[in-house]
Amino acid sequence: MNQLARNIRASVSAVAFCLAVAAPGVASADPMRVAFGDIATVESLHLLAALERAKEKGVDVQMTFLKSEDIAAQAVVSGQADIGVGAPYALLQKVKAPIRIFMQLSTLQFYPVVNTEFYKEWKDLDGQEIAVHSRGSGTEAIMQLMADKNGIEYSGISYVPGAEVRTGALLQGNVKATIVDSSGKRVLEDKAPGKFAFLPLGEVAATDEALFANTDYLSANAADVEILVEAILTTWREVAADPKAVIALRDKYKLLPDATPDMVADIEPYFTEAAVVMPLNGGGEAAARDDFDFYTVSGALEGEPADLKVEDFWDLTALDKVTSKIGTK
Repeated sequence: MNQLARNIRASVSAVAFCLAVAAPGVASADPMRVAFGDIATVESLHLLAALERAKEKGVDVQMTFLKSEDIAAQAVVSGQADIGVGAPYALLQKVKAPIRIFMQLSTLQFYPVVNTEFYKEWKDLDGQEIAVHSRGSGTEAIMQLMADKNGIEYSGISYVPGAEVRTGALLQGNVKATIVDSSGKRVLEDKAPGKFAFLPLGEVAATDEALFANTDYLSANAADVEILVEAILTTWREVAADPKAVIALRDKYKLLPDATPDMVADIEPYFTEAAVVMPLNGGGEAAARDDFDFYTVSGALEGEPADLKVEDFWDLTALDKVTSKIGTK
């Protein structure tokens, strides 16, 4: 048994406990249990709004926030959650888990960043520690890919979920090299101009976050899954056309009620930038092929990209039905 498989088995009881605590009083009407390996922030507002729209269509969606994407994937594999958020390619290949990705939520848009008091360029990170979102995440894949491209090796990798958490750690001096999203980039440039350097990345086309589920769940709950996919695609298209729509959706559904004024002010700028990484057709086969290219180079997948089969990683049934109904963009 490999280490990943052992980690999954060891975490099952912990995941079950987390979900039981996070979602008490679950109704007996078979809710759709979604495991999200992050905290609710501005960048997840459009997803939270889409889930509310699915609820309006009769799907009892229950979101549980877990410590990391890795634990969210373990929750789905162990049956403690129905749907997970992440990009579990390594899990799919190495453990051969009976789960499949069924739609892409976002493509990668991240910024490797260093504290210039210690580092200036990629080669300075040779033998140094970095921080990424979680094990198997797109942030880890990017940093591993750039290490390979620049001929360096990190001394260690710390897992710090939440781009805003890593941004704060940079400002506090607790982290010296990490990777942040566009909101974090703006915060660093505003609060500490000149203190941080954003390292060159080049072109990266791959999944950052996707939805995945057990294959039995997808077939047994096809109607609910299609409602969810349609709610997400219509929300994505609305937000891409007008980023201010997220503000109205937040107000309508009373999302992130404890958001600070700074967080609220960041909603429109964030989604103006994020529009380019929101797939309006849910990804599909083309996205899977891009992922094969990226994740084999970064090391998350093994083998030649051309030899990998889309059906071994994706189930396009719901996505194809929804796009045939609402059209493509």
